Amino acid sequence: MQAGGQTPVFVMNTAPERQSGRKAQISNITAAKTIADVIRTCLGPKAMLKMILDPMGGILLTNDGNAILREIDVAHPAAKNMIELSRTQDEECGDGTTSVIILAGEILAQSLTQLERDIHPVVIISAYNKALKESLEIINKISIPIDVSSDEEMLSLIKTSIGTKFVARWSDLMCRLALQAVRTVAAEDNGHKTVDIKRYARIEKVAGGSIEESTVLDGVLVNKDITHPNMRRRIKNPRIVLLDCPLEYKKGESQTNMEFSKESDWAR
Repeated sequence: MQAGGQTPVFVMNTAPERQSGRKAQISNITAAKTIADVIRTCLGPKAMLKMILDPMGGILLTNDGNAILREIDVAHPAAKNMIELSRTQDEECGDGTTSVIILAGEILAQSLTQLERDIHPVVIISAYNKALKESLEIINKISIPIDVSSDEEMLSLIKTSIGTKFVARWSDLMCRLALQAVRTVAAEDNGHKTVDIKRYARIEKVAGGSIEESTVLDGVLVNKDITHPNMRRRIKNPRIVLLDCPLEYKKGESQTNMEFSKESDWAR
């Protein structure tokens, strides 16, 4: 790929190459900008979906930046850092993976002009840190508190994230399910509330039915079918035992064959 008439930078796996100086700076910026351009169209209320072919041959339609980038095989170190940035954003915040990549790519692209004016990278970084500090001060001034116990306020907040990932037909449903799921797994200990959705919440896909039948189950779901048609499909107030070992007969690792021809052989 080529940007601004500069030397082409191949983001995909190529033969190892050593670069230094201005050439390395331009290469890093161009590679990062290329990654940002891949998911640029996935941002906003009119975001477009990307069709991804996974290693197993399945087709995935998504506009989630992290889901797209983790399927991309890159060799350039700067491109790998951008993908790692998206993964970290997803783990720490759970959202904003596309925005953080586009923002980082644009910041680097704007830095290229300053580098061409022979401004040292340390000076550029210092200026960006100052801009970050002032931006945080402005955000603190214009931000408003949210009442987490208010369904209306929480749904309005959730819709800013989920609303871009579902069409309007299912957006309201998914927002309500997300809020219900979070409140189901929320725990409070000594006045400190925690929500561990990665450990206590899981999305289980069941074949058949429609999206409108989706629901939040306050309990444990074992997505298995019965092993015999005569087994009951519904049991009220069951007694359940959880085992961490298989219930099956295992043959011994070593097998011995013995042949007896007369009664005295049993005594041996």
